[in-house]
Amino acid sequence: MTPASQDAGVSNPAPERATGTPPVVEMRNIGKFYGHVEALRGVDLKLGRHEVLGLVGDNAAGKSTLMKILAGVIPPNAGEVLIEGQQRRFRTPLEARLAGIETAHQHYALCGNLDVVANVCLGREARLPGLLGRLGFLDKKTMVEQTVASLHEFSGTIGATLHRSTEMLSGGQRQAVTVVRVAAFAAKIIIMDEPTANLGARNASRVLDMIRMLRDRGAAVILISHRFNDIFEVTDRIQVLKTGQVAGIRRTKDTTQAEIVSLMFGADEGSGSAGLVAAAE
Repeated sequence: MTPASQDAGVSNPAPERATGTPPVVEMRNIGKFYGHVEALRGVDLKLGRHEVLGLVGDNAAGKSTLMKILAGVIPPNAGEVLIEGQQRRFRTPLEARLAGIETAHQHYALCGNLDVVANVCLGREARLPGLLGRLGFLDKKTMVEQTVASLHEFSGTIGATLHRSTEMLSGGQRQAVTVVRVAAFAAKIIIMDEPTANLGARNASRVLDMIRMLRDRGAAVILISHRFNDIFEVTDRIQVLKTGQVAGIRRTKDTTQAEIVSLMFGADEGSGSAGLVAAAE
């Protein structure tokens, strides 16, 4: 199917509707304003299991604001968020995290003075059984085993780096720890915010491999990136935001970088949800 046939209204169902199950995440008619400034207006977003959605747009297009709403960092002024068909309103990032939403931040968001094990298990430390656990004693053996298993699965970097403080690691190693931390505890929805921005070609390729593994495991992944090569390499669909509205959605295999750039900077397809193309309907 060509982009032209999409614009002509040819149906191209998203994976979640092909199976008849509700999307893992659905954001409907999201609005956010700060005083007289509208950061988001009428934004929809849908994402199913085993799917990677590329979220792109120029600076101040609304990408980060939309993801902060999904992650429970800020509340929307309008619209609703549904997780597996159930309406949710997250008041804190912890509530979103408990619902299975994790974020891998561009700048790692690691505690540099803690080692790899402590960072991977941060906030979800295993405790010893019985009284010792109730007193706060950690089960370090279990934490090490969980970390080693996850690092081996997603990055293959285990061994000497395990007990080093993360501030001593390379950029690629720190990004691997960041990805493992969000993947190790069976997150349903993973937001990847510029995960390859500070990496060389080799380490960036490894991060893309991790994203594929997350998708294969059944996660729904949202990838924010200015690197179009990354977007076109690992995503299933691309959603473009422009000045706080949806400028268009394309299946990755049916579009081109030139078309995505045109959506970002050219004439809008429509405002709000009306701008969604048939590929997302």
